[in-house]
Amino acid sequence: MRRLFIVALLLAAPVALRATVIIPIEFRELVTTTPVIVHGHVTDVRAAFVDGRRSVETFVTVTADEYLKGDLGEHVTFRVPGGELGRYRTVFVGAPAFRVGEEVVLFLKMTPGRVPFIAGLHQGAYRVVEDAQTRRRMVTSPVLMSRDGQEPEAVVRGAATRRPMALEAFRDVVREVLAKGAAR
Repeated sequence: MRRLFIVALLLAAPVALRATVIIPIEFRELVTTTPVIVHGHVTDVRAAFVDGRRSVETFVTVTADEYLKGDLGEHVTFRVPGGELGRYRTVFVGAPAFRVGEEVVLFLKMTPGRVPFIAGLHQGAYRVVEDAQTRRRMVTSPVLMSRDGQEPEAVVRGAATRRPMALEAFRDVVREVLAKGAAR
């Protein structure tokens, strides 16, 4: 009887449930809502305490090879939630991790008086790698957007259409979306 009472008490106790929900952002929206789109190489990654030492954020510096939209100068530093500093670690689901030397295309947003941040967490960070066979530089994440005003593209894991895209083709898609957005 005592066990039953304890189980009932535990079930009745309020429990705080927390979850992180990341809603996919359509590519056209990503391009048009971010003030800065930069292609470059990661040159520095440093974690630091923020919020009165209650959490850790990572500050990443990129040397800009080119800007597809906006301009923050030759070097741009942005923040990513989470990181590791000594024995302290803050994990933020959906936040990308960076390494020095990586080539990336980033969609950055800004809040006045603060360090820029990536739009949509991992959704605003595109990695560029060299294809082993063709030696072409490829953007690894697929572009998700509706075609000709139809319904947004469904995310299907393992779909054959979700292939890396040549960096030049990725730039062209971004420029096309920007041109159509300016025409509206």
